[in-house]
Amino acid sequence: MSDRSVIVKKGSYRDSITLMKISNEVAVLKGIKQAAAAMATPLNKRLLKDIGFQSKEIQGAGPEDMIVAVEGEDASSVSAGLQTIEELLAAKESGSHEDRAVLPTTLEEAIQQMPDANLALISVPGEFAAREASKALDKGLNVFLFSSNVPVDKEVELKQRAIRRGLMVMGPDCGTAIVNRVVLGFGNVVNKGSIGLVSASGTGLQQVSTLIDEAGLGISQALGTGGRDLSDEVGAATTIQSLGLLASDPDTKTIVVISKPPAGKTMGKVLEEAGRIPKPVVINFLGKTPFAPPPNCTVASTLEAAALSAVSLSSGGSGLSLTLSRARKEARESALKESASLSASQRYVRGLYSGGTLCYEAQVVMGPLLGQIASNVPLGGSSVLKDANRSVKHSCVDLGAEEFVVGRAHPMMDYTVRKLRILQEARDPETAVILLDVVLGYGSNPDPAGQLIPTIKDALSIATKAKRHLCFVASLVGTAGDPQGLKDQSRRLTEAGVLLLPSNAEAALLSALIATRGKEAEPPEPGTEAAKPSRKQTIRPSFKTGKKNGLLGKTLKVINLGVGTFADDLKAQKADVLTVDWKPPAGGDVEVMDLLDKLR
Repeated sequence: MSDRSVIVKKGSYRDSITLMKISNEVAVLKGIKQAAAAMATPLNKRLLKDIGFQSKEIQGAGPEDMIVAVEGEDASSVSAGLQTIEELLAAKESGSHEDRAVLPTTLEEAIQQMPDANLALISVPGEFAAREASKALDKGLNVFLFSSNVPVDKEVELKQRAIRRGLMVMGPDCGTAIVNRVVLGFGNVVNKGSIGLVSASGTGLQQVSTLIDEAGLGISQALGTGGRDLSDEVGAATTIQSLGLLASDPDTKTIVVISKPPAGKTMGKVLEEAGRIPKPVVINFLGKTPFAPPPNCTVASTLEAAALSAVSLSSGGSGLSLTLSRARKEARESALKESASLSASQRYVRGLYSGGTLCYEAQVVMGPLLGQIASNVPLGGSSVLKDANRSVKHSCVDLGAEEFVVGRAHPMMDYTVRKLRILQEARDPETAVILLDVVLGYGSNPDPAGQLIPTIKDALSIATKAKRHLCFVASLVGTAGDPQGLKDQSRRLTEAGVLLLPSNAEAALLSALIATRGKEAEPPEPGTEAAKPSRKQTIRPSFKTGKKNGLLGKTLKVINLGVGTFADDLKAQKADVLTVDWKPPAGGDVEVMDLLDKLR
């Protein structure tokens, strides 16, 4: 038996990261079975229902209301949990790292305190994000726009205005960048080097940059563009601008472009611009091969192949290739061993991803082996997963897609949704393999292994009781310099029974081989499909990027609006950052905000 209590706090906004941390702190207290503090978005209300919290108060709460829910062994435990949540909320309100009394509450106030700021990092809810980004451009700031749910017409307007002013908008929905050695949003501690990245994918950028780091090489700049940048509506505005910047950057010798397949017209535009660069360029339009590249460009169909090509063009080194080839050989042996323990009903791979582009890459790798794969982010021969909450046969689910993150922290930070889904897949007698990505670095959960291992043990127990053998396969995206500790995370996950591979592509391959009992034809070795660039042709650079951007090579001075942990990560990197004590203006009423803007 246990006791439960639910409280709805009307009109009480807190960002999802703060609420996630509070929930995690209270959930481990003595006598507490589970605890949650979350904004009352439809997703959060459904998740609360799934874990046993149902009430009229929850169903009647709106997205600007906060839900506090606690389950404990008895009434006193529940009361203590609720009190602790209130204390933590009050502590966050008063501030622990900074004196909130002197923090600016608006971007305008922040600029008065930091007049030499050159970048705004914006991660406020999507309905407010374009407004704040527009203000930042008006004040002469570059913008890293982490927020999603920004209308595409607003994105076009912001990017074109930025380019005209010699500024840059990375985003919206931009998860990762490394500018002048500083990680913005999510990202890893990588070596400094001569390879520059332009990426419409955050986790794609992380996978390629960490593999390059593993090879002993490094990154000059890594510029994020936002996931829609290569749509025909946006026209690759930031991608083309970034290509021009890296082409002019003396520290960048090789360039890698990373994206899901672009729209038709935009793809041609990007290839044309890349072809004018007097440097070797690796093009990774994930899964979009074959196509005819310009003479200076190499085509790579996976993130792994892109990293291998960049390393080869930069140094001719073979260390990374040997590591991956060894992993592939061992994967074949592991596949036969693991598949021998599966029951006849266990036929399917269930990929549960925090990285959308890693989810795409898994489909690219597994498709030739498994045939059709269902996904909420289908690619190529994959089919649409009609209900993202339920897997069908072979499935790859992006748990960072909008249907899973509205009002919640990203799944690289908050493992709640993925842990529930792991247990769901473990109960399915047709599940053979649960395939995971584990992403380390700034912005990510401080202890992914600690989050996953108890759930993995529970899932294995579910399978054992049903007389089934369940396989866990994962890749670790990280480096030795990441704050979570790559070796420690690897050791703990391996000891918990997870088969760890050095790249997402290799993890996907092993998963497919297990499901097919190692009998299907294998895809080509990584990187073998890449076209060799011609070094003989002289290429004349010609870029139309507006005024020269003054961000690269400068000391970053950042104003942070939104997720507080992003500011903490910047401070950990010794970067100058000023946090705005941001709350939805006008009580979150968009019509009132529009009226106030007109009156200014």
